Amino acid sequence: MAKERDELLDKYSVRVFKNRKSHITQLEFSDAPDEIAANTRAIPGIVTARGCCYAGCKGVVVGPMKDAVVITHGPIGCAFYSWGTRRNKAKSSYEGEPNFIPYSFCTDMRAPDIVFGGEKKLEAGIDEIMQMFSPKCIFICSTCPIGLIGDDVQAVARRVEEKYGITAVGYSCEGYKGVSQSAGHHIANNGLMRYVIGKGEKAPKTKYSINILGEYNIGGDGWEQERVLKKIGYEVVSVFTGDGSYETMKNAHLADLNLVMCHRSINYIAEMMKTKYGIDWLKVNFIGVGATCKSLRMMAEYFNDPELTKRTEEVIAEELAEIQEDMEYYKSKLKGKTAGIFVGGSRSHHYQLLLKDFGIDTTIAGYEFAHRDDYEGREIIPQIKADADSKNIEEITVEREEGYKDRYTEEELAGMRAAGVELDTYGGMIRDMKKGHIVVDDYNMFETDQLIEKYKPDIFFSGIKDKYAIQHGGVVSRQMHSYDYSGPYAGFRGAVIFGRDITMSLYTNAWALVTPPWKTAPMLEGSLGGGK
Repeated sequence: MAKERDELLDKYSVRVFKNRKSHITQLEFSDAPDEIAANTRAIPGIVTARGCCYAGCKGVVVGPMKDAVVITHGPIGCAFYSWGTRRNKAKSSYEGEPNFIPYSFCTDMRAPDIVFGGEKKLEAGIDEIMQMFSPKCIFICSTCPIGLIGDDVQAVARRVEEKYGITAVGYSCEGYKGVSQSAGHHIANNGLMRYVIGKGEKAPKTKYSINILGEYNIGGDGWEQERVLKKIGYEVVSVFTGDGSYETMKNAHLADLNLVMCHRSINYIAEMMKTKYGIDWLKVNFIGVGATCKSLRMMAEYFNDPELTKRTEEVIAEELAEIQEDMEYYKSKLKGKTAGIFVGGSRSHHYQLLLKDFGIDTTIAGYEFAHRDDYEGREIIPQIKADADSKNIEEITVEREEGYKDRYTEEELAGMRAAGVELDTYGGMIRDMKKGHIVVDDYNMFETDQLIEKYKPDIFFSGIKDKYAIQHGGVVSRQMHSYDYSGPYAGFRGAVIFGRDITMSLYTNAWALVTPPWKTAPMLEGSLGGGK
């Protein structure tokens, strides 16, 4: 059954085989569950596609907040790497609202600073920022050398708060912590929960209010989601964190429901807000037409209001009518194609459902930094044993805040779950794949090349590190961390843009028309020495 998997693993040395065999599974859906290892250290030198802890904290979670100054305390290269590469779009929501997304703030730590310490340089930089911009919130994100020399960013943050009367949060998110950027997500979640969420008192104005968690507004995805949600009648209190703000996040605890898009990066906050404020969270997916319809209907069922349900169906009908002709056209061009997806977050799962809308089958899928529950579902969390790397990341606990109550009883919630409303749970990616398809955790370029050769997908979705190697091999490749400067891909209108982009890519595959010179003639010639 697992022929392709076995052939791939057979090419490894014994040591590498022993590690990788549990990170690659070919789905069988037999009586025994399809299991996969995840969230463990990558093999040194294997050229993993993962990022670091700092990238997860600054680059993914806190970086997209538009009215907060995010300072990289470390070398300038780290700041540049995490600045603007994910295309987290943001614009001022009202006249005068600050938007610091175009800026990159960094202490530019150099050799003398590493030797003598950088706390004074950090505080001097913050003084300059306060003089120029006067932000109400500052996040300080540490890089590797900061942890090694012992700069105390939390102490600096407390001094800044006392001096300026603002919110300042220090994140010890040095790149070497954890095994991937997932550690940085967790650290960022902890800081937002401790120092930001719950600090505001501005209550929602409408009957049904929501937060969107794990939506980073890449290419404008979040704006398209908000457009549809507001059209139905929902009030979006806060978005975590694409086009999000410190000012709105302070009031997030007053919303009625949390919607979780990227499960991996934000589930910690969803769980803590459930415990502390009694806010249920619903796993949604606004990537894909069918998935968007399902998510909107689950929301309506949660609030259990006939008027809201009616309005939801009216909006769905209007949106479907608007895109029907375009969707049918692109489906006629794409039906029967196959795809591979190696991305981070929940995208490898979400985009399979959008591809299915066009008749495209995903035969290869994997994550950069997932945990087992992202593949197999949250029901396996009790089986996951924390290793030393996981224990290195702080787990904070919260208790119910006085005055906050659950909206529904456990019996009522169980009834909703039985009806298909995915409350406080996530079933994972594997359940939406097919027998024989292959799932890879912490993939590398060798495995990508080998699987493309075996499965021969028509198109491959990945990150920037492997996009061009795939493309130069003659396989269409789309970059899913920045959408190749396109988007949005979310919601109804986003699905049409996605269909247009991949149709364009598949039917103008220039690299497939080029024969590399090394395939027809030797690039190097030589002879054995030693003879007379």
